[in-house]
Amino acid sequence: MSETIQTGIMLFSALLFSLVFHEFGHAWTALRCGDNTAKLLGRVTLSPFAHADPIGTVLFPLLQIFTHVPLIGWAKPVPFNPANLRNVKRDSILISVAGPGFNLILALAAALLWRLNATFLGPQSAGMLATLHEFLRMFLPMVLRINVMLALFNLIPMPPLDGSWIVYHLLPPRLAEGYRAFGAQWGFLVVLALVYTGIARTFIGFGFTVLSPVLMALAGG
Repeated sequence: MSETIQTGIMLFSALLFSLVFHEFGHAWTALRCGDNTAKLLGRVTLSPFAHADPIGTVLFPLLQIFTHVPLIGWAKPVPFNPANLRNVKRDSILISVAGPGFNLILALAAALLWRLNATFLGPQSAGMLATLHEFLRMFLPMVLRINVMLALFNLIPMPPLDGSWIVYHLLPPRLAEGYRAFGAQWGFLVVLALVYTGIARTFIGFGFTVLSPVLMALAGG
């Protein structure tokens, strides 16, 4: 297997699990807040089959990885019923934050495992443990980077991203409805513009700068 294909498969695997973990975070948090809509739909699971979107989770990421065309990956959004929540405003914000939050948890876990891998498997020079060390040495940085990117990207306050729902529930009712109407009509195009003009990349880069000291401390860098 060529190095390009091997790296592509690893990147796709890291992205797939990260997208699934993101949606699982929304579903699990909604259930904890009193709404079982996602549970009834089989979404409180880490199975890729429950969350994957054929285009957003499979086709676009593969095209991006192997052609380097800047595309956006996504999974099926997790629905929830506000009427079932104990505190509509608070719990809606918690559910929205949960996806990016779970991505950051995964990034922190990857950083810690990166350090443990270097400490305990790094000295291995041959055999299965050495192979495992080399795999993790390549895979864990991918998981870390992808999850920080997903968390920061989804916190951009523009529909359909999670950050928009946080802003929506913090705004006064009249402003919130106007914001929601604008997002429904133009949000996706605005997000595309942010991606292709590089503004989203700048925002994510700034976030990386802020988070890097913590991540590198955990990773032992």
